[in-house]
Amino acid sequence: MGRLTEAAAAGGGAAAASSAGPPPTPLPLSATSPGCTATMAFSEEDGTNGASEASEEREAPSRRRRLGWAATAWLTFYNIAMTAGWLVLAITMVRFYMEKGTHKGLYKSIQKTLKFFQTFALLEIVHCLIGIVPTSVLVAGVQVSSRIFMVWLITHSIKPIQNEESVVLFLVAWTVTEITRYSFYTFSLLNHLPYFIKWARYNFFIILYPVGVAGELLTIYAALPYVKKTGMFSIRLPNKYNISFDYYYFLLITMASYIPLFPQLYFHMLRQRRKVLHGEVIVEKDD
Repeated sequence: MGRLTEAAAAGGGAAAASSAGPPPTPLPLSATSPGCTATMAFSEEDGTNGASEASEEREAPSRRRRLGWAATAWLTFYNIAMTAGWLVLAITMVRFYMEKGTHKGLYKSIQKTLKFFQTFALLEIVHCLIGIVPTSVLVAGVQVSSRIFMVWLITHSIKPIQNEESVVLFLVAWTVTEITRYSFYTFSLLNHLPYFIKWARYNFFIILYPVGVAGELLTIYAALPYVKKTGMFSIRLPNKYNISFDYYYFLLITMASYIPLFPQLYFHMLRQRRKVLHGEVIVEKDD
């Protein structure tokens, strides 16, 4: 959902402005191109944490001066903390599987850490609101809320699906993606971006993006029977507000939205990858 958003999407999913320099070009793992404000949860949001793309290394000193030392210090701390949090998640998942030999129970073992750090990402909306990152508040909100939706309104709320293999798919995709993304932002803010981090950021998504999307879709699909049977989060008529809402059909519409969004966002990211890694000039058409 929305971080194809993303995220990015934020990543949703849309995501994409450098922390304080001139308006940047949307990056891979983001979805800032016109018409992509509704995005999927796997997509990433570039530029919502104070870092930009290929010009990052060249523009870091001037960006720091414009941001101010306090804002730069906070963004650096934030990205280090998020990198560490997702690293803890990765280590916990690996240890669990090595000890148990099964994915069953994995989500329960990491759910507190996952919920904390994914919810902590709401600060990325605050960054936009207070102006230390020039990304649209609406774009950042869609990106982050899409992940919150997947974590709180799907996997947390519908416990029978927590042991589905599809949950492992999007958890692994999210974890590797976020470690790469936040470490990219951190090193960029420190004006010392290793080539491997840059390379990983613009290559890992080729596999992780489809895997993450597949995991999200299969997880939502697995939730449908339970949602239909229980009527959870639905509002039935009659009621004093005279409104109705069916969560089951909302999930169906959400799944259908992936069909037009995924190809658009994925090929957008491939174009940005060519631009950043190979220096190709990409002309984006306005919708």
